[in-house]
Amino acid sequence: MFCPPCCDDDDDDDDAAVRHKTCVCVLQIDEEVAKLLELKAQIGGDDGKNQFVLKTAKGTRDYNPRQMAIREKVFNTIISCFKRHGAETIDTPVFELKETLTGKYGEDSKLIYDLKDQGGELLSLRYDLTVPFARYLAMNKITNIKRYHIAKVYRRDNPAMTRGRYREFYQCDFDIAGQYDAMIPDAECLKIVHEILSELELGDFRIKVNDRRILDGMFAVCGVPDDKFRTICSTVDKLDKMAWEDVKMEMVKEKGLSEEVADQIGEYVSMQGGMDLAERLLQDQKMLQSKQACAGLSDIKLLFSYLQLFQVTDKVVFDLSLARGLDYYTGIIYEGVLTQAGVAPVSNERGRRGSYDGLVGMFDPKGRKVPCVGVSIGIERIFSILEQKAEASAQKVRTTEVQVMVASAQKNLLEERLRLITELWNAGIKAEVMHKKNPKLLSQLQHCEESGIPLVAILGEQELKDGVVKLRVVATREEVRLRESFIRESFRRRPCHIISDSHDTNRYCHLK
Repeated sequence: MFCPPCCDDDDDDDDAAVRHKTCVCVLQIDEEVAKLLELKAQIGGDDGKNQFVLKTAKGTRDYNPRQMAIREKVFNTIISCFKRHGAETIDTPVFELKETLTGKYGEDSKLIYDLKDQGGELLSLRYDLTVPFARYLAMNKITNIKRYHIAKVYRRDNPAMTRGRYREFYQCDFDIAGQYDAMIPDAECLKIVHEILSELELGDFRIKVNDRRILDGMFAVCGVPDDKFRTICSTVDKLDKMAWEDVKMEMVKEKGLSEEVADQIGEYVSMQGGMDLAERLLQDQKMLQSKQACAGLSDIKLLFSYLQLFQVTDKVVFDLSLARGLDYYTGIIYEGVLTQAGVAPVSNERGRRGSYDGLVGMFDPKGRKVPCVGVSIGIERIFSILEQKAEASAQKVRTTEVQVMVASAQKNLLEERLRLITELWNAGIKAEVMHKKNPKLLSQLQHCEESGIPLVAILGEQELKDGVVKLRVVATREEVRLRESFIRESFRRRPCHIISDSHDTNRYCHLK
């Protein structure tokens, strides 16, 4: 390698050696810089072109108007159910103090998004809506509330977009907080899950029910050490995604259980039933050794007696394999699962949660507990199913709720169109007008057909002379001539029967 003149032959041998090494390092750095500059030039230079790829962040997505129309329908169904059961709504910040979320989610804590420290508070994006709700109750000293909350949450999970698993997604939560008699609020939560899954017409479903006390008691009588309860619970929670042999292997090889203990757990988690299973387990000699397991089984019996009154026992099953790894669950837990064959593979989770009586006490300075029970509806996974069903059926989805299009048949009628649509808007009627001075009538009618607008109010020179508006049903092309006052009043009273009202027939138009 060529050595620059700085390495003089007259220099001391040691000094020359040092200078030589320095020169070699400088040349190597120059070579690497040259390579990087050449690579930069190949990529696209300094102008920024061809460097930036337009895409959404991993685990997120956009929604087009058609998809949003389906989502809004789902949201409206869920909110209507929550309100029907007497819930009021709240909102909380999208990020919380990091210490608020720490230690509440067990092994799932690694999925929390921590925000970069900006020289102030250490913050994290909310993982769910339950912990912020508990913080809200403790901070405001609320001991009694029935609330719903629909908002986005964030998890640093491995996304599976086609199955509705994202890093940013909505949760729809319903919770009852307060001192109430056992299992009555829990039964109402299960009734809500039943109503929502039924109204959304997702297909056949089952609601799995278990109790955290039964799980902990089962672990204890099977020989699981106390300090391994939470981690073994997290492993059992994988039974909806993994075969028992794989779950057993994780218990033995990763969690350190003996095969004998794992086999005993396997016998219990394979059990399913209803009130009869709870009664049978209350006679089980092993289970009788655990007071908390017996308490949980007694509550399961009581729960099923209320579910019978709510007429939902045909869809509810007591399943000992149902487990939740989150640290804050204390009693009843449940999960809605689709069972219909032929549905594209998606996650089983539809509506899940349970009781978490001690969570509020974690935030209260005096440790005062507020009993809580609730349900969380996984909207993204529901939406994945409904979107697939809509695509499979080629179902046309309306993306607006416009009832009538104000159109003109001739030129120079912009002012008249704007006057009429203003009157319709002022009367609370959903109406639209094309943003052109002289649009062609055919273009206006085509817009109605493409957008699913059912009616078009057509203005023409003759109609203006006669003081009427020509109203046409887009689908059938049936027309009537009506006075503006009649149109406004009919839309307010019976929008779907405006044509039939005009000439007393049984024909009518359908609006969204």
